[in-house]
Amino acid sequence: MADPNAIKKGVFLHDSPVFPPSSTLEPPFDRAAERCLLRKLDLRILPVLWILHLVNFIDRANIGNAKIQGMEVELNLVGQRFNICVWVFNLGYLVAGIPLQIAFKKYGPRSLCVMMFLWGIAVIGCGLVRRWEQFVVCRLLEGVAESAYISGSAYLIGAYYSKNEYLTRYVFFSTAGILAGAINGFVSSLIAKMDGTAGYGAWRWIFIIEGCVTIFVSLACWPIVPPFPEDCNFLSPEDKALMLARVKADGGHVSDDEITFKKTLGFLKDWKIWAGVFMYIGVTENANSLANFQPTILKGLGYTATQAQVHTIPVYIVGAVFSVIFAYMSEWLQRRYYFYMLGWTVLAMGLAVEIAYPANPNVRYMGMFFIACGCYLAMPVGVIWVSINSGSGYKRAVSIAAIISFGTVGAFVSSNVFLFKEAPRFHTGFSTGLGLACMGALAATITWFGCKRENKRRDHERAELPAVLDENMKELGDEHPDFRFAL
Repeated sequence: MADPNAIKKGVFLHDSPVFPPSSTLEPPFDRAAERCLLRKLDLRILPVLWILHLVNFIDRANIGNAKIQGMEVELNLVGQRFNICVWVFNLGYLVAGIPLQIAFKKYGPRSLCVMMFLWGIAVIGCGLVRRWEQFVVCRLLEGVAESAYISGSAYLIGAYYSKNEYLTRYVFFSTAGILAGAINGFVSSLIAKMDGTAGYGAWRWIFIIEGCVTIFVSLACWPIVPPFPEDCNFLSPEDKALMLARVKADGGHVSDDEITFKKTLGFLKDWKIWAGVFMYIGVTENANSLANFQPTILKGLGYTATQAQVHTIPVYIVGAVFSVIFAYMSEWLQRRYYFYMLGWTVLAMGLAVEIAYPANPNVRYMGMFFIACGCYLAMPVGVIWVSINSGSGYKRAVSIAAIISFGTVGAFVSSNVFLFKEAPRFHTGFSTGLGLACMGALAATITWFGCKRENKRRDHERAELPAVLDENMKELGDEHPDFRFAL
């Protein structure tokens, strides 16, 4: 027997969760009920993932702050040794990203806390090593443990929200990573005062304290990390039924999806995923350069180590605000390509300033703001654009993991083109960044034209098919005749 109140809200309830019978992508749900549901989801899902991501990025980016607090001297990081310590982290990302993402999809969101606990141990290890080779091992293990966190969180967010709600939520989540750069500078400047405590240098305390915080947060968040939608226990029956109906109609999560090695390889044959990888490489190289080398670059402008830490803060804050504003506009206008290109344009302007190397250090400092704004807009737009064009279930999970994992090639590049013999100008590093950014813009353009052409082809073929199709959207995903690619 149906609940009349539920019917008024646009949901038909039975004793067990039931999806609406309509197979259309946009069922006529009650908008007031949806707005109420979205507020509840926003307050329950995003804050905990935001906090976890904040800790995640602090642990990833603290190597740049530790370097200028004595690590370089104590571990004898001569030549390109520091660069090796940077890129080996991304090697862990590249190797473990897709396998751990599949494990996340299979075992559930609490696996994110397990990953966090393990990388917290690795971070503490970074502060206890005596040789640079030991530091490399710890960074590699940290990269492995962190490799599926962002992609797993991205999938979890997309599991609860529709395509038209996904980007702004993911960008809000991403601001934690951006602001972590600002917090890192501030926290590192405070921890620097502990230099010599218990016989440890300031750089060691950066790793030890932040690693301990990571372990504590992973344990504290274990009971509150949201499960997958079908196991949701924080909504009323009516709200849960509405949420599940929305997931089936327009979500990217499939609860009973199956995965095999052959299916994974089949997913990776989709050209759009690899275009997304190149889009991501084009901006992540510059984002990693900003995270790992900005303190060194700012120190080269004449600041002391502490002043360089503090001056990173405004750069990250402005980048976060810029990305949120224009990501919201992208979602409101339902245009992804244009806003990826906006991010690319701003990024290219900042890189051009750094390559020109004007005499005024304030102008070069301004260039850092442009780089941050461009990177932090284009990165999330590219990831979400490709993920919503990858259907649902394991294919979406694999596509996100592939973009983020293989996209770390950009980080490999950034860690090897910022040559310290070129400090503080780093002409090779910034020039390479501009070249890769242009490659990302080309990949985005190809994606836009390719998806637009495919939509036109499907519109033409769909007119010749029956109004109601026997094919199931869940089974065919983005190959379904009614599926249209976002532009």
